[in-house]
Amino acid sequence: MINRSRADWFHVDIMDGVFVPNISFGFPVLAAIRKYAEKPLDVHLMIVDPDRYLSDFQKAGAANITVHYEACTHLHRTVHAIKDLGCKAGVALNPHTPVTVLEDIIEDIDMVLLMSVNPGFGGQRFIENTYRKIQALKMLAYGRNENLLIEIDGGVNSSNAAALLSKGANVLVAGNFVFTSEDPVTEVAKLKDLSPGIIHI
Repeated sequence: MINRSRADWFHVDIMDGVFVPNISFGFPVLAAIRKYAEKPLDVHLMIVDPDRYLSDFQKAGAANITVHYEACTHLHRTVHAIKDLGCKAGVALNPHTPVTVLEDIIEDIDMVLLMSVNPGFGGQRFIENTYRKIQALKMLAYGRNENLLIEIDGGVNSSNAAALLSKGANVLVAGNFVFTSEDPVTEVAKLKDLSPGIIHI
């Protein structure tokens, strides 16, 4: 269904039950998805010590690897390790983390994922402060990383997607909204019609 939809990427949440209070997919599931997926895998690591597993996720099929700022002791090293694997490097920020923490690394990253809910569970209520954070991130990247992708994850739906895109987001994760709808393919198409931005499930 996702392959035939207008979604651009598969967004795969990896959760270890330590960094977030939930457990999800590991390498075998990711590799199985890669076997059938006709779109890139955008892998979001919500785990402690992600550096230990970067190569394994790349081998399992990740095209993009996003790590949490809050989980990385040496973020610059981690970002460049991801790039050395041939993947796009993303950095995720929890709702309480200001975008200013990326001041010294903004030129090095391909994407910033702003969590618009607290990570760990789908179906949570969207945090309104996300709009302000998108604008702050756009200002931080201005003149320094004009090609930066700004990804929003959590509570994205047809009611707020247009506003998120207008503030400067260009990647939207809409898993719960799409999969709880009666016609997921149509809902993806409606989101895509709002903007040429990337939509992934």
